[in-house]
Amino acid sequence: MKLNRLISILSCLIIFFTFTSCDDFLDAENISNSNEEQQFDSTADTFTALIGVYNQVIGDDGYGQRINLYYPQSADDFKTSGDFNCNDRRGLSTYGACTSNPDLNKPFLKLYSGIERANLCIKNIPLSPVYQTGSATDKKLMDRYLGEAYTLRAQFYFDLIKNWGDVPMQLVPSSDLETVYLPKTDRDVIYEQMIADLATAANLVPWRSEASVGNTRITKAAVKGLRARIALARAGYSLRRDPRIMARGSNPQVYYKIAYDECKDIIAKTGEHGLNSSFEAVFRALHDNTEDAAHEVIFAVGAFGGNAATDSKIGYYNGMRHSDNSNWKSSGGINAIPVYFYEFGKFDVRRDLTVATMQINDANQAILATGALCTDGKFRKSWTNVTGTAQNLAIDWPMIRYSDILLMFAEADNEINGSPSAAAIAAVQQVRNRAYAGNLGQAGTIPTDKTGFFDYIVHERLLEFGGEGLRKYDLIRWNLLATKIAETRQKLSQFQNGTGPYANVPSILYYKESPYDRTKTAQAALQAIDIYVPAGATRADVYYTPAPGSAPSGYKAANWRVAVTQQYISDPVKGYAQYFEANRKELFPIYDDIILSNYNLKQDYGY
Repeated sequence: MKLNRLISILSCLIIFFTFTSCDDFLDAENISNSNEEQQFDSTADTFTALIGVYNQVIGDDGYGQRINLYYPQSADDFKTSGDFNCNDRRGLSTYGACTSNPDLNKPFLKLYSGIERANLCIKNIPLSPVYQTGSATDKKLMDRYLGEAYTLRAQFYFDLIKNWGDVPMQLVPSSDLETVYLPKTDRDVIYEQMIADLATAANLVPWRSEASVGNTRITKAAVKGLRARIALARAGYSLRRDPRIMARGSNPQVYYKIAYDECKDIIAKTGEHGLNSSFEAVFRALHDNTEDAAHEVIFAVGAFGGNAATDSKIGYYNGMRHSDNSNWKSSGGINAIPVYFYEFGKFDVRRDLTVATMQINDANQAILATGALCTDGKFRKSWTNVTGTAQNLAIDWPMIRYSDILLMFAEADNEINGSPSAAAIAAVQQVRNRAYAGNLGQAGTIPTDKTGFFDYIVHERLLEFGGEGLRKYDLIRWNLLATKIAETRQKLSQFQNGTGPYANVPSILYYKESPYDRTKTAQAALQAIDIYVPAGATRADVYYTPAPGSAPSGYKAANWRVAVTQQYISDPVKGYAQYFEANRKELFPIYDDIILSNYNLKQDYGY
């Protein structure tokens, strides 16, 4: 079946569900039961069509599992658990995916289905009688819907480019095309279109305070934040088709200025968004579909409904592991790379939330994980009200946070000025101060030269956004993915051998099981576990102090440093990022059947 004809068919399948559990959302009408004119002849009907676009962001094939949990692995923070198989998620994580890998199929089609639905809105909203002759109030509402459709389309294209590079660009509904066999479009051309569209959208949608809706609807800050993110990608590196090398986009200063301006606008609009004083509270709110008190999450993908189409497996597939016979079965399918834990300072409050060094056993007790089986900890099934074997937990996914705005602003400022301004340093300091709340004296000094500040931003983003699906793509746009993978392998070897910065890391940790209280903070829950503290050390030192060679009386052993073997580092089946190749594996192949559906498409990048 032709790719675009399949997309056209998919576009008719507008789901009879809402994008979020918010009561403001209405059930979506099936466009196949009415013609386009009728679908857009009222604000209510137009809204149902818009919800059909939103629905393509979530679900197993969107930001409910594959795009946000499978595709971003592995950088220098997390990797998928288990053994290599080129035809499943582990093939994606190890940079060894086959062109027949089914996890590459439906997300690609889902993104184009979202583009098709957005195109229907973008075409028909300006043609609507409500838009042309309706009241000023209705016209303003239709403008908002149009802006949201532009923004969602830009997000869909951004996801396609991040993962596949150059792809076909389609800006009108499939029924308006002369041919459905579209060739690939250079990504910079797509970026230019999306950046222009988002400039339009920013003038059409309201600020959060003017919108009277939650963060699962797009507002002005979300548009500007996405525009900044795309501008930084356009200014940075990506894997090109001809020649097949990592190369920077043209005129990068133009795009750094766009990112700078957009982030500056968000920061200047005080009262709209800010840093939550509690790092953990930001993620707790996502577990019950609420907003954190500071509105730090600018845009979140809403999940609901308990099904693969509109819900998410966030907190079940990823997140802290809960054993099968506990009250909260969850797989903990994403593991922290052991040395990532040691990138955090000892007093950085982000560490024990981001890297879950504990798990819950069959008796609902907290125990220590091994050094190779720690998980991403910002999402935890036991933080929801869902128990038993359920996999769809209705946990929202954070797409843009205010801390990202601050760090993008600082990065762009540094590139534009040749060194960071006082405002750029202050933006980074905000993020850093929250991380060291109560221990500001341990926060360190921010460099003031261009190279030093850039390196600091690179590291700070590693610490701030671990497990949020950003790191791999950051490293790609900086052309640092190959470098960081090589550095991580070297660090893992040092960790295995107990040398270099890991010379005092314990081989084994000793602990006693403790009752698990899900209402405690991540740090307090970890502190509740009785971990043996060697003589002369403090509890804060246990991860940095050699432990005795045998278990003290009453304590159990958890392999820590010894859990990392040579197999973990370089084995063809179990190794970290073992199939990565620079100037090739920065992008995925396109699924075989999609290539066969369009004679103008072909595999690139050596696949």
